[in-house]
Amino acid sequence: MILISQLKFGLSSSLIKEMFLSRIRTMSTIPINSSNQQYDKTQVNTGILLLNMGGPETTNDVLDFLTRLFSDKDLIPLPVQKKLGPWIARRRTPSIQEQYAKIGGGSPIKMWTEKQGQGMVKILDQVSPSTAPHKFYIGFRYVKPLTEMALDEIEKDRPKRVIAFTQYPQYSCSTTGSSLNAIARYYAEKKEKLGLEKANKISYFDESKDIQPIEDLKWSVIDRWQTHPGLVEAFTENIRNELKKFPIHVRNDVVILFSAHSLPMTVVNRGDPYPAEVAATVQAVMESLKFSNPYRLVWQSKVGPRPWLGCATDDAIKGLARNNRRHILLVPIAFTSDHIETLHELDIEYSQHLAKSAGVEMIRRCSSLNDNPLFIKAMADIVLKHLQNQRRHTNQLPLRCPGCENTSCERMRQFFCSST
Repeated sequence: MILISQLKFGLSSSLIKEMFLSRIRTMSTIPINSSNQQYDKTQVNTGILLLNMGGPETTNDVLDFLTRLFSDKDLIPLPVQKKLGPWIARRRTPSIQEQYAKIGGGSPIKMWTEKQGQGMVKILDQVSPSTAPHKFYIGFRYVKPLTEMALDEIEKDRPKRVIAFTQYPQYSCSTTGSSLNAIARYYAEKKEKLGLEKANKISYFDESKDIQPIEDLKWSVIDRWQTHPGLVEAFTENIRNELKKFPIHVRNDVVILFSAHSLPMTVVNRGDPYPAEVAATVQAVMESLKFSNPYRLVWQSKVGPRPWLGCATDDAIKGLARNNRRHILLVPIAFTSDHIETLHELDIEYSQHLAKSAGVEMIRRCSSLNDNPLFIKAMADIVLKHLQNQRRHTNQLPLRCPGCENTSCERMRQFFCSST
C-alpha cells in the first residue's frame, strides 16, 4: 500500500527503488537474531567447574606456566616468593621447554579435560534430567583457561547451581586447596570492589537498563573422591590390561609401583591429608586386584633441595633392580590425565633411561585414565551422587590442617562451608 501511495504522487521509479532498498536495509539492521539467540540459549541449570593444575599447550607457554606455578605459595612455599618464584621460573624454562618438545611440544591435559567434560555432561543430561542442562567449565591454576577466566564465564551464564569438581582424586592443600582458594579469593575481591564502588557512590548497576543486583551463585564442592568405586574400577582395568603384556612366567611377580606427585615435608608435617588419601586409593585398587602382585607406593617430581616425601620413584626403581626385582609396572595413581609427569618423567626419564642403566629387564607404564569410558562414567556418577545428597562438601573440608598458618585456607572454608 505504501508503494501504491507513492506512485500516486508521481515519484520516479528510481527513487521508489532507493526508498524500498533503504527500507530493507533498515530492517536488516534490526537484531532479528536476538530473539532467536534468547530462544536458542538454554539456561544452564548445573555448572560444573573442573579444577586442575593445567599444562602449557606449546613451548612458548612454559615461562608463564612456571611463573604462576612457582609464585603460588599454596603449592610451593618459598621465601620472598614474589621475587624468587619468577627467578626460578626463568632459570628452569629452557630445560622444561626441551622436555615438552620431546612429548609433542605441549601438554595434552586440556584436550583430555575437554573430552572428559563432554562425556560427563552427556551422561548427566541423560541420567539426571531434573538438573539438566549441565555445562562444564575448565579452571586451570597456571595456564589458560585460568580459574578466574572460568569464573567470569560462569558469572555470565548464571547457572542455578555450580559445583567445583576437583580433578585431583586425593585432597592436598597444595593442589585442590590452591584451586579452591583461588575461587574464594575471586569472590572476596569482587565483593571488595563492589563495596568500594558503593562507598564512592558509583552506580554498579545501570538503572536505565532496569538491571537489578543479582544474588550470589549457589556453590558446592566435590573436594575429594579417592576411593570412588568407578575410579578404582578404571585403575584396576588399566592395570590388568598392562600386566597381560608381561611374560606369563613373571606376571605374578611384577612389582606394581604406584607413583604419585610428592610433597615437601613441611607440607606433610603440618597435617596435609594427601599421603593418607593416596594410600587409600592404592589400598582400594589392590583389594580390587585381590592383591595379585607385590606393590609399593612411591613419590615423584621433587623440586628443590628441601626434604620431600619419599621413597622417590627413581630410587625405588634402582633399589628394586639391586634386589633382583627386574619386572616393574608404573601406575600414576594421583593423575587422571597424561601430562609431563607421565609422558616425560615416567615414560622417558625412568622407563627409557633410568631403568636400562639400573638393569631392569622389563618396565611398563600403566595407561592414564584420560578418556577411559569407565572413568568418564565415574565422573558423572560422582557428580550425580553429589547432586542427590544435597551436601555442599565432605566432612573433611571444614577441617584445616593442624599446623596450618595460611589465612587463605580459612577464608576458603568460610566461603564453601558456611551455612546457607
